[in-house]
Amino acid sequence: MAPRDSTLRTLVWTWGAPLALALPLLAAPLVLSDFRLNLLGKFLTFAIVALGLDLIWGYGGMLSLGQGLFFGLGGYAMAMYLKLETSGAKLPDFMSWSGLTALPLFWEPFRSPVVALCAVVIVPMAIAAAVGYLVFRSRVQGVYFSLITQGLTLIASILFIGQQAITGGTNGITNLKTIFGFPRGSASTQTVLYFVTLFCLGALYLLCRRLTQSRFGRLLVAMRDDENRVRFLGYNPVTLKTLVFALSAGMAGVAGALFVCQVGLISPSSMGVMPSVEMVTWVAVGGRGTLIGAILGAILVSLGKSALSESYPEVWQLAFGALFAASVMLLPTGVAGFVRRHAARLGRRDARGEAGARGDAAAAGVESDDEVEAARAEAPATTGR
Repeated sequence: MAPRDSTLRTLVWTWGAPLALALPLLAAPLVLSDFRLNLLGKFLTFAIVALGLDLIWGYGGMLSLGQGLFFGLGGYAMAMYLKLETSGAKLPDFMSWSGLTALPLFWEPFRSPVVALCAVVIVPMAIAAAVGYLVFRSRVQGVYFSLITQGLTLIASILFIGQQAITGGTNGITNLKTIFGFPRGSASTQTVLYFVTLFCLGALYLLCRRLTQSRFGRLLVAMRDDENRVRFLGYNPVTLKTLVFALSAGMAGVAGALFVCQVGLISPSSMGVMPSVEMVTWVAVGGRGTLIGAILGAILVSLGKSALSESYPEVWQLAFGALFAASVMLLPTGVAGFVRRHAARLGRRDARGEAGARGDAAAAGVESDDEVEAARAEAPATTGR
């Protein structure tokens, strides 16, 4: 394959595929109803989670089953501010029902939107950094790391359920009616929220693309393939793992905050074990280590789940499970891996045909590009004689 063709294909995959996905998403408000647009906006928040998970799993080789925890923490941080905004001077309804007469002290800072927005990112990143440093310093990896993150998610969800008076318990924080003073349910607010979510997704994609193409990204891949070699080269895998784990947690927190704005509620069911496992399926179906595949997988899986639940409400879970199993068996490298592999195969086939034409042209004594193309067109006829 000529270097020029290889570079062109790389550019097409790096920027052509994201643009092909971005254009329909940008045009979606023009053709979708308010309900469908809100649903698509929710799926875009899932795509942000998948993007962060692909960074840590696809490139770093660390399968985290705790992204639901960070997603929930970001969601609760935003929901606390929105609940206080909705309640005004009154105590939030679920606190009154639980017998509280005063707002808990740690809720007070969340009257400020700046504090809430900072907490959306800082709290998940701080917890991930602390846990990650302790785990990675002990050289825990593989399935043990996955079990630890899953255990933390389970503990957190049980804790939030048990604290009815300050977290809303099983129901969570609901009835969020305004967002920074604007009615959450209005069509204009939902459209703005959709574009904000799409912008955040695009910005985080560009950030992840920049990171994966830098030395940091190459170190992540090298650490995934052979951690000891990276350590012997003088780099500290503990620092690298902690950084990427914290970054993915921060991205999940942003997604959780946007999810709350889109849906108007957050509950422990959004931060449990099952949502964390479902997040892994998004990346697996889309394709690990591709970034665009993670986004595509989150949207496709969520669309499939929504369509099946609407059309077959009695058996949609069985149908969804069968669909997922079939996609994993038939597409082991995900949708993005399947497309990339077949595009590379077509490229090699074209390269072989081009090389054959140039060989025929050289044998015939022609050198210009026009003569090469003519020789390539006449090659089958010559062979037939």
